[in-house]
Amino acid sequence: MKRKLILTAIGMFAICFSCKEDVLDQQNPNEFLPETYYKNDVQIVSAVNAVYSSLQSIDLFCREYFFVHDLRSDDMAAGGGQLETPRAQLLAGNHDPSNSLLTSVWRGWYRLIHQANQVIEKVPGAEFPATEAMKTRVLGEAKFLRAMAYFDLVVLFGGVPLMETYATDIGQDKGRASVDEVYALLISDLETAIASLPTKSGYDAANTGRANKQAAQALLARAHMQRGDYDLAKPLLEAIVTSGEFNDWKQVPYVENFREELEFNEESLFEVAFSYDFGGASWDGSGQGTQTELTFRGQEYGPTAWRNVIPSISLLDEYEDNDPRYVDAFYQIGDKYNNGANTITDMQGASPKISWKKYQRIYKAPTEDQRSGINMRVIRYAEVLLNLAECENALGNDSEAIDLLNEVRSREGVEMPPYPTANYPVNSPAEVFRAIVHERRVELAGEQIRDRDLVRWRNLGKLTYEPISYYAPKHALVPIPQQEIDNNAALSQADQNPGF
Repeated sequence: MKRKLILTAIGMFAICFSCKEDVLDQQNPNEFLPETYYKNDVQIVSAVNAVYSSLQSIDLFCREYFFVHDLRSDDMAAGGGQLETPRAQLLAGNHDPSNSLLTSVWRGWYRLIHQANQVIEKVPGAEFPATEAMKTRVLGEAKFLRAMAYFDLVVLFGGVPLMETYATDIGQDKGRASVDEVYALLISDLETAIASLPTKSGYDAANTGRANKQAAQALLARAHMQRGDYDLAKPLLEAIVTSGEFNDWKQVPYVENFREELEFNEESLFEVAFSYDFGGASWDGSGQGTQTELTFRGQEYGPTAWRNVIPSISLLDEYEDNDPRYVDAFYQIGDKYNNGANTITDMQGASPKISWKKYQRIYKAPTEDQRSGINMRVIRYAEVLLNLAECENALGNDSEAIDLLNEVRSREGVEMPPYPTANYPVNSPAEVFRAIVHERRVELAGEQIRDRDLVRWRNLGKLTYEPISYYAPKHALVPIPQQEIDNNAALSQADQNPGF
């Protein structure tokens, strides 16, 4: 069942009875303020729902988040549409601090952090009838979401201003924290979330889609891996595997992870929810409007739509012969869509005439029309297994790593021959790692993971070649938005990342 986390609207009323100063200074009894709002379970849940809503904004998963991550990887190429200048800059590596996509993602995450900080600060003081059990859960959700924001920020930008309390006045500027300080906060947040959140199956149907214990464990494992702390990531991933929550994950066909019908399925750990039924397309940056329930992913990447971004040649070449994930990930000329009623006869623009099938709504519709309600999958169980395989390889346990790779290859709708294969022998740690790199790329293509993988492997000295043609040391991070440096009194040009 698709569960929409929608912020309950709060009416604001202002009634002026006279021009007397004492009357004008009175508090409106119908107006909710942070100091008076957090009083019961309904209100504290509504508050954390607003944090989830920010994920749906145009600055994040509705549009700019997937562009930033996809265009910084080697999985994408320019397609048939007009790739706007800020996007083309990211794809070519000639972006600078004025890039609007980077500014949008920065703004989107800090908006979410501000909202999460208010929940984290106010919920503990909520008194009866707010229950302790609900307060604990809501705090866990808010800390998971704040950690998600800081993890993305620190991987993209490096050290960033660390906002741990919500701003109540203009001018509460913060300078850049160190990378270690950012990781310390997000790790602490996720440890709290793990201790506070229900398991995935611990939620009833009405609350499907909320942050859960296994999602927090997976995100914390990602953070430890990004720093090379494989020994800390491994037990977290093992706890997910042995939890029993994902025993039926193989029954989910690969392609169904990118369609509407099996959202929040047996493989899903965390998704950003969208719905065709709850609103229209919106350019709202806040995610709080009534028309923010859809994503532009289909329109941007679709073979019958703008086709702004297409799979790169190197990604297409990565697939082994007869890998069914190729067919599930991409549309080609001659493919059927709209439940078989239509055929793709051409695609505008650049060759190859291959386009993304993941997250495309035309499998059951005649067009992509800026109205996609397909959830964005953030963490899948297949990634958990591949992360654990990378940990095992790094810790010298190659046999276990190979078993995990083969587990992914044997799932419903994939069923690939097990390793070793002719192209991927696994006789040494280096060969096992090469198989891990391959399997991650084809399994997780177009899911905003490849660019973080490349950052991690560069930092840890694991890449044997550089897959990004333009890459220079300055591209290890993206620049701090110039707008932030101009407006934040605690920052100066000296705080900009090297090379920008």
